[in-house]
Amino acid sequence: MRIEALGCAPARLGECPVWCGRSQRLWWVDVLAPALWSFDPKSGTIVAHAVTARRIGSLALRKAGGLLLACDDGLYGYDPETEEQHFLIDPEPGQPGHRKNDGRTDSAGNFWIGTLRETDYAPVGAIYRISPDLSITTFADGLAIPNALAFDPERQRLYFADTRAYTIWACEYDAETGHVGDRWIFTTTTAPARPDGSCIDAEGFLWNAEYAGGRLVRYSPDGRIDRTVDLPVSHPTCCCFGGENLDRLYVTSASEPLSAAQKEAEPLAGRVLVLDAGLRGRPEFLTAL
Repeated sequence: MRIEALGCAPARLGECPVWCGRSQRLWWVDVLAPALWSFDPKSGTIVAHAVTARRIGSLALRKAGGLLLACDDGLYGYDPETEEQHFLIDPEPGQPGHRKNDGRTDSAGNFWIGTLRETDYAPVGAIYRISPDLSITTFADGLAIPNALAFDPERQRLYFADTRAYTIWACEYDAETGHVGDRWIFTTTTAPARPDGSCIDAEGFLWNAEYAGGRLVRYSPDGRIDRTVDLPVSHPTCCCFGGENLDRLYVTSASEPLSAAQKEAEPLAGRVLVLDAGLRGRPEFLTAL
């Protein structure tokens, strides 16, 4: 399988690739830079967008247009054309040592966001659901690094992980009513590979980037490994389908944990990888926030 890399600078911690069907652009962040990037496949243009110095853990597409940015100090609406930002809400105020991590929108327009304490990655993080009226519901707590949020409305299912626990869970979820069922262990990974960001393809299979595992894994809905894709980077972080036909798989990665020797051995570390997985993804849900 041919794997290419976008011509952007290596990210310290590349995360949250999101394909925008309206603009036909890929968006992603470098959490630690901090930076917000976009890529236009038709022109080949890569843009570093002007944002404030606050770090962005993840992003989402808004129904009203523009982006939702999950920053250290809360959620912000962002207009890429005017570069204007406005504060919406912070689901976890009064926690300056916590930062926002993986985030994802469900089919009803709710935005889900995980938080973590990066000084020691103690299990004090949580996952919150923010509704369009800005009400907040705590979905899960006691997590070290919440990750892998993904929604399969056809099966009424929600996926999430704790990267430090080497575990991805699934649970029944009805986005329209808000009902969440009991969780069950969907799959586990083997050290050093840890489950990081996920996406779901058109067949309802879950793709997961294995941080420190150097690969993508495609899981069938019953949790079996359907296929693996070895990558030229050891720390992939997240994946999404994009392109005009949603048939290109984009993968962000990190360079921060690597030594100088490791970076020399992995020249693509921190770059956004692009590959053809031979199937299509699903359009990203739009948040109503």
